[in-house]
Amino acid sequence: MPLSMNREVFITCAVTGAADTASTSRNVPRSPKEIAAAAVEAAKAGAAVVHIHVRDPETGAPSRRHDLFKEVTDRIRQTDTDVVLNITGGMGGDLIFGGVEAPFPLAPNSDLVGASERFSHVLECTPEICTLDCGTMNFNLGDLVMTNTPATLRALSKMMTDFGVRPEIEVFDTGHLWFAKQLVQEGLIEDPVLVQLCMGVPWGAPNDLLTFTAMVNSIPPNWTFSAFAIGRDALAYPAAAVLAGGNVRVGLEDNLYVTKGQFATNGQLVEKAVNVIENMGARIIGPEEVRRKLKLTKR
Repeated sequence: MPLSMNREVFITCAVTGAADTASTSRNVPRSPKEIAAAAVEAAKAGAAVVHIHVRDPETGAPSRRHDLFKEVTDRIRQTDTDVVLNITGGMGGDLIFGGVEAPFPLAPNSDLVGASERFSHVLECTPEICTLDCGTMNFNLGDLVMTNTPATLRALSKMMTDFGVRPEIEVFDTGHLWFAKQLVQEGLIEDPVLVQLCMGVPWGAPNDLLTFTAMVNSIPPNWTFSAFAIGRDALAYPAAAVLAGGNVRVGLEDNLYVTKGQFATNGQLVEKAVNVIENMGARIIGPEEVRRKLKLTKR
């Protein structure tokens, strides 16, 4: 891969995620008020895009409740901080088997619903971007499968395109990128195409540079991509992403620490990324430039 450094970089901050991290760090926002405040903090630190999940305010567990999504997006819009809203479209695809000897009935915490229901909160909240997890994979440990069948992905892609929200194609492995190209070829996703490379998530693509380079080399040159890694390598990936010609994602969804043993805030992680990017000689672009680049509709 020839060096093709990106000189105009936007940062996405994934402020809370859906993993069981709220029990580890109290800095992980739970309530709509906390999530919105974290998004504003990230935007003021330099993030042009905020990626939104919601949680049960009492337990910190991931949620699909419409009222929580609506409250978060309303709170962000009521501030004087401009930021591109990117809402998860990945919830509702969790298939959890009952065990290796008795896979059925499914575990009671399975969350598997139809495509229309998975998209319904996006219709209500009208973000500029929503995510499309572009494949099925064994997810982390145990019996959880992240389920996104080709038929479901085609249906979701059409809903997003018809509604005028830009899909952020989340790619966890090479086959996901292959199918993303198929969706574009079929006209279900329109230009400009936006891809997020998700590195190091068990058991998708490992975050080594050989795999990362292979993923980048498979992205068509007219597409826009970002990249991140989870855990201890998350703070190194802004440099890798920019050198490869991409944009940057950080946030407490992906990594809880600002340095060894010290819990981070979303704003601190964005500030770290800003320093890396600017010290490499690139410029951070803001939400208006991102909207022009990706032809986003602000509502």
